[in-house]
Amino acid sequence: MTISLRTLTGALALSTILAVSGAQARDLIMYNGGDVTSLDPQKMSGDWEDRVAGDIYEGLMTEDAKAKPIPGEAESYELSDDGLTYTFHLRDDAKWSDGEPVTAEDFVFAFKRLMDPKMAAQYAYLQYPIKNAEAINTGKIEDLDQLGVKAIDDKTLEITLERPTPFFLGALTHYTAYPLPKHLIDKVGDQWVQIGNIVTNGPYKPVEWVPGSHVLTAKNDQWHDAASLKIDGVRFLSLEDVNAGFKRYRAGEIDYMTDYPKDQFDYIQKNMPGEGHFVPYAGLYYYVMNNKKPPFDDMRVRKALSMAVNREVIGPQILGSGEPAAYGWVPPGMANYPDEGAKVDWADEDYKTRLDEAKTLLSEAGYGPDKPLNITLRYNTNDNHKRIAVAIAAMWKPLGVNVELSNAEVKVHYADLREGDFQVARAGWLADYNDPTNFLDLLKTGVEMNYGQWSNTDYDKILEEAAVTRDMEKRGDLLKQAEKLALDANAAMPIYYYLSENIVSPKVKGFEDNVFDKHRTRWMSIEE
Repeated sequence: MTISLRTLTGALALSTILAVSGAQARDLIMYNGGDVTSLDPQKMSGDWEDRVAGDIYEGLMTEDAKAKPIPGEAESYELSDDGLTYTFHLRDDAKWSDGEPVTAEDFVFAFKRLMDPKMAAQYAYLQYPIKNAEAINTGKIEDLDQLGVKAIDDKTLEITLERPTPFFLGALTHYTAYPLPKHLIDKVGDQWVQIGNIVTNGPYKPVEWVPGSHVLTAKNDQWHDAASLKIDGVRFLSLEDVNAGFKRYRAGEIDYMTDYPKDQFDYIQKNMPGEGHFVPYAGLYYYVMNNKKPPFDDMRVRKALSMAVNREVIGPQILGSGEPAAYGWVPPGMANYPDEGAKVDWADEDYKTRLDEAKTLLSEAGYGPDKPLNITLRYNTNDNHKRIAVAIAAMWKPLGVNVELSNAEVKVHYADLREGDFQVARAGWLADYNDPTNFLDLLKTGVEMNYGQWSNTDYDKILEEAAVTRDMEKRGDLLKQAEKLALDANAAMPIYYYLSENIVSPKVKGFEDNVFDKHRTRWMSIEE
């Protein structure tokens, strides 16, 4: 899914927002963190954008209240005996918000656009299981018609895969698999996402979008189950100050927080019973080191920095909310994977032993108190990220490492990471679908989200072998082998596994904790 934002900074007076368009009694007001970049699902990249996209669009598959894949625009489907061809039958009543029917051709159009190299969609690779998708997206095949997506008729869509893919239905819930209104885009081109033009096919439709402020949605009366919706719309606030947001939540001005100030954890537990939702879910908080810039191309440096991070204190003490330490890359509990994933070979050593070894490694690489290593550590603006960065800088100090902290708002931060404009930087990833490849692909050669640009041909080959392995136990063992290889090479620095961090008003009903932290508005209601 997706880059994890986990908030930013800078606040906007709620009174200003409310003045733009008065909130109704059954509107949900959500602290959503960062600013939405686009309402075009193929130009999105973050969890804060996914929350909007999942309300206003619907794919062939969607999520239930527990985030499990269920039919969406597809009423039913069949899978061929060889596991390669899905045939989806669209709902007869599937419509865009302007009343035009959603057709199989809208999906064909969307998938071709996604894979067109000119589109440069960041997350196109999530749909690489589709036949010829990767070859088209990387320019090896120029004919978009070779993509394995075909409209049999207006309501029948056929998708052919490169190989059997156990997680494909889950991948179809992702915003990269949403249809696009071909009839509108053919008419107005890129202007289709502007308010006044845009049409969507989900439970809700956007009616107002003020960059830097909010996105406002309303019920889509053309959606096939509109009668079931109990919330009239959502005001997704682009607030970037979690402390200010929490104050407004406590004042009753916000109904649902997607983040919270970590230093308020004990207060919430003691004084707001049932409102804090802190449960494990499939996400990883990590640091990347730029493998293309010395000295981070030296594995001894990468390993020393990673060993010197005392992960055991970060969740319980630095953050105060108990996030579990991460010594592996794949979060626990992922499907199609051994119960015990891989971990770094020093995970069970005591911290003093690790620190001594880290000092030795850094000394061998030519650094120490007499020749300090100067590092700029970057993070997207957020008090929690800053707290972690300050703590880790202190942990690196005994090695002879001097750290300069640098922060930027989330869009700038991740743009710089994709450009390789950093030394060491904070990143986060939340699962898009329930399979370990969603995390392991982050370290694959050529993937845009491989920010550190670590590259290993053996690693890539193991992932390719796993991709064509139908024996699920053998496939899981291969993926674990790949994870161990990346950990041994210190490709990146896992720090902790996420807990969901939602604060939900008692008047909001139907909010279900789940491992993917997906909470679509269609399943919720408000009781004043």
